[in-house]
Amino acid sequence: MGMNDSITFAPYASQPEDSRGRYYKEPESTTRSCHQRDRDRIIHSAAFRRLQYKTQVFVNHEGDFFRTRLTHSLEVAQIARTVCRYLNLNQELAESLALAHDLGHPPFGHAGEEALDEALAPYGGFDHNAQSLRVVTELEQRYADFDGLNLTWECIEGVVKHNGPLRGPNSTHAKPLPQSIIDYNDNVMDLDLENYSSLEAQIAALSDDIAYNNHDIDDALRARLIRIDDLKDIPVVGETFHAVAKQYPDIDDSRLIYEAVRRLIGDMVNDLLQETQLRIKDAAPKSVLDIRNSGRATASFSERIQECDRELKAFMFENVYRHYKINRMTSKARRVVKDLFTLFMAEPNCLATEWYKLTDGKSSELTARVVADYIAGITDRYALDEHSRLFDVQARNS
Repeated sequence: MGMNDSITFAPYASQPEDSRGRYYKEPESTTRSCHQRDRDRIIHSAAFRRLQYKTQVFVNHEGDFFRTRLTHSLEVAQIARTVCRYLNLNQELAESLALAHDLGHPPFGHAGEEALDEALAPYGGFDHNAQSLRVVTELEQRYADFDGLNLTWECIEGVVKHNGPLRGPNSTHAKPLPQSIIDYNDNVMDLDLENYSSLEAQIAALSDDIAYNNHDIDDALRARLIRIDDLKDIPVVGETFHAVAKQYPDIDDSRLIYEAVRRLIGDMVNDLLQETQLRIKDAAPKSVLDIRNSGRATASFSERIQECDRELKAFMFENVYRHYKINRMTSKARRVVKDLFTLFMAEPNCLATEWYKLTDGKSSELTARVVADYIAGITDRYALDEHSRLFDVQARNS
């Protein structure tokens, strides 16, 4: 462990020295813990860099002040580290999971994922968590000794099941389990799919909720899809905006939005800390195994924030994600993804040479997975350019 020997975690934290290790054996670093190395490998990956030009709700070229998946991932990591620092948990593992959680997302956010899932329906569908697993175990090809990033078991497990168990009575997965997760679990590493993930992974997942709920409010207000007054009946949110406006009656809307969002993030972080501490006290876990084997999540929001979360999601779905301006962008995005998939399936020789070689002579199912890997890996702007090159007869194929 070297310079990390002085760090003491809570007994139920993920202890780096007790890691279940990597699939491909490597000598340990003398200067970094195993989970610091996970974090560093994720940051240096090509998939992480591409998040700069991938979006969640707003298509990247529509405006440069909206969040991208890269800025979102950094915000999630910052929240997760703050929570883990206070609870004396493994910050580097939580940070790794926060930075990796969106690596499998295709271009154009939810619209792109829905379009790929629909296109891949005859071949098992598309799932972004399963795609994140493929990215970190196969598709990143940088290292001399192995494909993927060769992350620790704890990191891969957290990527796959940060939202909870994927099998058994406590399963949080509504759809059939993606075949790539089943194959990896059965043939490479047993990811203990019936049990919960580490407390660090649970916190990274809830930090994601905190970040995207509040930042979608911020982006939607700045895009003028909704007005501040529209939020008044949402629990916690409406009260917070009202309190800021009352305290600063002459404040301009831009500062009001930022101050309210800042307070909302702080409120949700404090709530997560308090509820998680109550659950830790109640369960009295002695090790990370107790966290994994618990019959319920150990990290959680209180009922007050859970109600806020439900009402906010319903409001955003109705008023933002279904706004006609967003509908036009998502319609375009779905069309681009479906067109690319259909063309590459019919004519895989239109893929870049290194990708075409992966399909040559393969079954339609394997070809579909290669095409999906290709499309999922490209950015919003590259997908638009690729579509133009392939479908606009006057576009240059440079």
